[in-house]
Amino acid sequence: MTEAIANRYFRAAVLYAILGMAWGISMAMSGNHTTYPAHAHLLLLGWVSMVLYGAIFRLCPRSAEGTLARSHFWIANVGLIVMIPGVSLIFAGYPDAEPLAATGSIITIASMLLFAHRVWQGTRT
Repeated sequence: MTEAIANRYFRAAVLYAILGMAWGISMAMSGNHTTYPAHAHLLLLGWVSMVLYGAIFRLCPRSAEGTLARSHFWIANVGLIVMIPGVSLIFAGYPDAEPLAATGSIITIASMLLFAHRVWQGTRT
């Protein structure tokens, strides 16, 4: 089961990497880089963090056990999916998107706290 959870993170990471790279190419082609902070968040939280979550769960299988570990996958992805449009809209000149970015950020930090809990629990000796 822990391998299946890790594989979910790896698949999501690849999807986010492709989206982030396509977004970067789009910005380069248009010459419009106003949303680069959202692009960076997508690659760091989507590509990098998801790969790290998967790798850590693979390396520390006890951390990947239980409902909380499975829930973390969905919470982390929801946080990212809510945050990125908000950050993008803010930098595109729509400050009213701040609540969307803030909500996504809160969900994202909650997912990191949940991940930390699972790692601490799973690496106890």
